Amino acid sequence: MTDKKCDIGLEGAGVMGGNLALNMAGHGFSVAVYDVDAAKARELAQRNESGGRIVAVGQVQELAASLRRPRAVLLLVPAGKPVDDAISALIPHFDKSDLIIDGGNSHFTDTNRRGKLMAQSDMLFMGMGVSGGESGARRGPSLMPGGPSVAYERVRKILEASAARVNGDPCVAHLGAGSAGHYVKMVHNGIEYGLMQLISETYDIMKRGFGMSAGELAEIYSKWNGEELNSYLIEITSDIFRYKDEKNPSLALIDFILDKARQKGTGKWTSWDAMDLDVPTPNVDAAVMMRNLSGFLDERKKAAEVLHGPGHRFDGDQAGEIEHLRNACYVGMVMTYAQGFALLKEASKSYEYGLDMETVARIWRGGCIIRAGLLDPIRTAFRKAPNLANLLMDEYFSREVNARQKSLRMAVAMAAELGVPAPGFSASLAYLDAYRSAWLPANLIQAQRDYFGAHTYERKDMPGKFLHTVWSMVEENT
Repeated sequence: MTDKKCDIGLEGAGVMGGNLALNMAGHGFSVAVYDVDAAKARELAQRNESGGRIVAVGQVQELAASLRRPRAVLLLVPAGKPVDDAISALIPHFDKSDLIIDGGNSHFTDTNRRGKLMAQSDMLFMGMGVSGGESGARRGPSLMPGGPSVAYERVRKILEASAARVNGDPCVAHLGAGSAGHYVKMVHNGIEYGLMQLISETYDIMKRGFGMSAGELAEIYSKWNGEELNSYLIEITSDIFRYKDEKNPSLALIDFILDKARQKGTGKWTSWDAMDLDVPTPNVDAAVMMRNLSGFLDERKKAAEVLHGPGHRFDGDQAGEIEHLRNACYVGMVMTYAQGFALLKEASKSYEYGLDMETVARIWRGGCIIRAGLLDPIRTAFRKAPNLANLLMDEYFSREVNARQKSLRMAVAMAAELGVPAPGFSASLAYLDAYRSAWLPANLIQAQRDYFGAHTYERKDMPGKFLHTVWSMVEENT
């Protein structure tokens, strides 16, 4: 090992860690890399052609000794116990004001706990969301750091150089105190779940309903990506339908992939915390539910033999219905982003993060999985009205949704008539219709709760009064 100290340490030389190390080195920063599998760190240093310096170290104490002071180490290890183990191993070799950054998908409550632990030793801790996958880590991800601002300033130049850029702006910013960074990343992933579910529903309707081939679907999504649905997820969807199976070169690989989706938990976490904060996120909830239901593959196959519905084939104007699907997908995406930002707004208040929604939209425009053309008008909406309650109240989005809501209704009806499940579209429509309703039947729910549980209720003609009625005396009352 050279005596020259490195700018930053990185623990975890896997796909994300290795590519991010190459990214940082390529921008002129020297990186000391440690992995519990020492061979991974050595192999990374050997294949480094970034032009910068990557130094492989074999022990944690060697990692600490290789860094210039005050030291900073970025952890890119699996969430949960591996993060705690990594922190526990580093602390004995660290001094006051040294910094540990957790760049994994940790639950925000774990980030809060770890921050308090580090603070007890006068050390700094940041939780940082990283989005962009393998390619993003190498070429420029979206980075979502939270924690002490002094910690961010310590590594600001490295993070800004390594992040994706849109119109010259780095897709990174200090988001707020405590676990703000990991919370924003969690909601990012929740939105990701919702968007993927909507796209999969358009696929289902066009495949089973219209009988379209993978090649035809590739052309549809490619066309959509050139219009207002422009986004990373639509772009890769087109690529997926074009990819041929190596064993069957004339056929698309997608048709050989098992219809059983997995998940790592961030979508569930988003739904859980949204419920704790009383913020409706039905698109995320529906996406999580469908991933769970996809896991019941054997059960679904048996149910298909017993439970019957309408035929899946559509007879009519396909071109017109595809246009409705495009518009419906747009509205559904707006609903999903609206729900995600509404959750961030409430979380910022409840957890005292101090989030700026325009900044969140800005750093999501490049590098991350949910980057999309929609994020520019979202950013504009929050620039004009930082305290905007919901994106649907923005003039631009309310106009666009009003103009396209008929298509969303048509898509929901079409799916129902075909017997194709479309909970993402249905959730989008229900959210829209509920949010725009000046009256909802919740008065009946209040009365029912009071009837069976004496939970009381409020009257609209007596503000602030909480009352209870003995409903079983209905005969006397009449």
